[in-house]
Amino acid sequence: MLRRILAIFIARNREFYRDKAGLGWNIFMPFLMVFSFAFIFSGKSEDVFKVGVLTRACDQTRESIPFLRTRHIRFIPVKDLGPAVTEVERQQLDLLLDPTAPPKYWVNEHSAKGYLAERLLLAASAGSGALPERQSVSGRALRYVDWVLPGVLGMNIMFSSLWGVGWVIVRYRKNGVLRRLRATPLSALEFLIAQVLSRLTVVLAASMIVYLGADVFLDFVMRGSYLALFLVYLAGALCFISLGLIVASRLRTEELADGVLNLISWPMLLLSGVWFSMEGASPAAQAAPSSSP
Repeated sequence: MLRRILAIFIARNREFYRDKAGLGWNIFMPFLMVFSFAFIFSGKSEDVFKVGVLTRACDQTRESIPFLRTRHIRFIPVKDLGPAVTEVERQQLDLLLDPTAPPKYWVNEHSAKGYLAERLLLAASAGSGALPERQSVSGRALRYVDWVLPGVLGMNIMFSSLWGVGWVIVRYRKNGVLRRLRATPLSALEFLIAQVLSRLTVVLAASMIVYLGADVFLDFVMRGSYLALFLVYLAGALCFISLGLIVASRLRTEELADGVLNLISWPMLLLSGVWFSMEGASPAAQAAPSSSP
């Protein structure tokens, strides 16, 4: 028995290291992930407060308002008042400041960090004698689960579409399933349509279960249109299924397909803001998503 186990053990190891492409991906991918995380989190330490500044704060404005020279506060230039006030309501911004005369600011009454940022603003403005006008807003804070759930749904669509189509078809080719299908009346177009429709149905069912479970147990907040959500799901799933089909059309082994699919998916996971806000990442990492297709 031990000899048979040893023979299978040796044969499987030879099969692995003789597949140069699969061996290369198993070595290359960990290095890629380590360097990717180092690239993303190579920025400076996170500031204590985030304050939006309506209009671009030029050097002259910065000199005239002492608060804008406060250290350990990230001043974020914003152009549109409406979306910026919404971020204050959701406590994504601790405070919103309009430095133009007469100066005024918006703060969420339920935000602890907003209260402290307001104290700093009033203390810095007391010396100039002109206190900015206060505008109170209220709103529920954006919890981490509210942030991460849309990303988890998108991640589920990505993995299920890429591996559920691309990797599976590569396995069909390697095992001779595609060759045997040629002896049936099934055409290639009918096979692809069935694969796409099956994957759309599976992904939709899984996403609905996750969404409804989060809504029931976590009191998840839905902002927006359900029709828009469905259309985004449909477009995203079709795009990922198409990527999976492109990979399946060129590769012959599951190991290489797994490596290529990981190479496609991991940059999107790291740079899309699924797990964390890209505002805390390095400037180069923040610029990467905007330049990607």
